[in-house]
Amino acid sequence: MKISCKPFELLLKHPFSIAKFTRTSTPVMLLKLEYEGFTGYGEASMVPYMGESYESANAFLKQVDLSPFKHPFNFGEIIHYLDSIAPGQPAIKAAIDIALNDINGKILNKPCYEVYGADPSKMPVTSYTIGIDTPEVIREKLRNAEKFKVIKVKLGRDNDQEIIETIRGMTDAPLYVDANQGWSDRIKAIDLIYWLHSQGVVLIEQPMDKNDLDGNAWLTERSPIPLLADEAVQRLADMDQLKGAYHGINVKLMKSCGMYEGNQMIEKARSFGMKVLIGCMSETSCATLAAIALAPLCNWADLDGPWLTKNNPFTDPQFENGKYVLKNLPGLGLEGVTSDLYL
Repeated sequence: MKISCKPFELLLKHPFSIAKFTRTSTPVMLLKLEYEGFTGYGEASMVPYMGESYESANAFLKQVDLSPFKHPFNFGEIIHYLDSIAPGQPAIKAAIDIALNDINGKILNKPCYEVYGADPSKMPVTSYTIGIDTPEVIREKLRNAEKFKVIKVKLGRDNDQEIIETIRGMTDAPLYVDANQGWSDRIKAIDLIYWLHSQGVVLIEQPMDKNDLDGNAWLTERSPIPLLADEAVQRLADMDQLKGAYHGINVKLMKSCGMYEGNQMIEKARSFGMKVLIGCMSETSCATLAAIALAPLCNWADLDGPWLTKNNPFTDPQFENGKYVLKNLPGLGLEGVTSDLYL
């Protein structure tokens, strides 16, 4: 199995700020796998706070030998093999998993969503993310979000109410909130949660520090809004400790090492009675399509990666009435691939 890759700097339309940092671009590794006449595409979106880089991705790929793995692929065995090479590095592992899923769908002549049993008619609306910013820039970002039915808002600094009031001055659309561990006082946090509930907020991601299990559980017990683990959950092994501490989880393929384990996390969350938001990093259409294939299995979707960037190298996924439209194409259904994207 031949692996090719190329670094790509994904540029954001606006500086993207959350509770603890700001960035203007995201380093991405575009991956191509060739197997018995089939080609699969994958992507590693390496947001800085996760600790991956072009250098770490290249070093990891030099150690990968996929030649022992034949179709039908045993994805659990493959992920175990990738984990044995080095701990962590979920994004580059996700790129390999996504490319293999693309190949698998093409061999079976089925879309990835069909392989995973996702019903296109159950596609949830997806949200458009507004990072922390000044009221003037927030209003500009909202004008870019006109085709979306739900707005996701980054909070966690000292101007949370101002941000919500600015948004409410322009739209009454339902809101998702991501505090990115930005709240530390549980009394202030629960008061704010009740106020956010009055403002039409549908869910809140990671209100308090990921290591403060008791604090997040205390909020979950009292919150009128579903609270979701985000930074507190990356992979399947993280989930057992979360039962009862949150109402649900945010699954991101760049943290779950791709589609196979992401789907396992969705299934486990269901077994716990938890709800699921499927989210993304700053991503091209490639990784976004992988998540879109699993989105009908989830309660909510936050898959706006291609719409927040200005140099997506592929064709944008089809998007209508606030939802992605799944096409009947084998594998990921990635379109707009050109030869100059890969070495």
